[in-house]
Amino acid sequence: MKLPIQQVGVGMIEILVTLFILSIGLLGVASLQFIGSFSNADALNRSQAVIITQQLAERLRASAKMSNTANSMVVDNSYFTNNLYNFDNLGACASGNTYNCYCLAMPAAIPDCSSGQCTPGQFAEFDAYEVSCSMAATNPAANINLTCSDNDLLDADACSAGSRHRIMISWPAQNWQNIDRQLNALCNPANSNDPRDCVVLDVTL
Repeated sequence: MKLPIQQVGVGMIEILVTLFILSIGLLGVASLQFIGSFSNADALNRSQAVIITQQLAERLRASAKMSNTANSMVVDNSYFTNNLYNFDNLGACASGNTYNCYCLAMPAAIPDCSSGQCTPGQFAEFDAYEVSCSMAATNPAANINLTCSDNDLLDADACSAGSRHRIMISWPAQNWQNIDRQLNALCNPANSNDPRDCVVLDVTL
């Protein structure tokens, strides 16, 4: 009498099931790595933007002078000239890399105030150039601007004593897997079709 043959080892079905489960797990790990790299890039943009807004705030405080109309400090009106920031006063960049275009060597149009021999207006131009280079080195897609909520429109100061100076750095918002994000209204004017993230710092001298 012959004994029945017994199957030994792992069958094809078991192997296929194991490979399927393993592939699902690997896809999950890859997805987590992608989300992690996306989050890290966003966190890096924010941390660098915070550092640069603080840098500009310190430059404003260093350049501040006593107001002629109030017992408080003000900065030169040139700081609020919009085209001083983001290299808007230096023309087009042929290569598209603004840091390489403008920051590897100081353009002749920018006054070199590193020695301290500059007028208040020249210091404003120098400071705007320096913070724009800092921003271009870390996030070339970002823009920096300085505005003021002026509390006295009748005096000669663009940002009167005691007024709020607002420093904003913004950059294009990135969505993952077409998931809509709740955008900050400060970064996105009502008439803008370009979703952006930003860091905002309000300063009173």
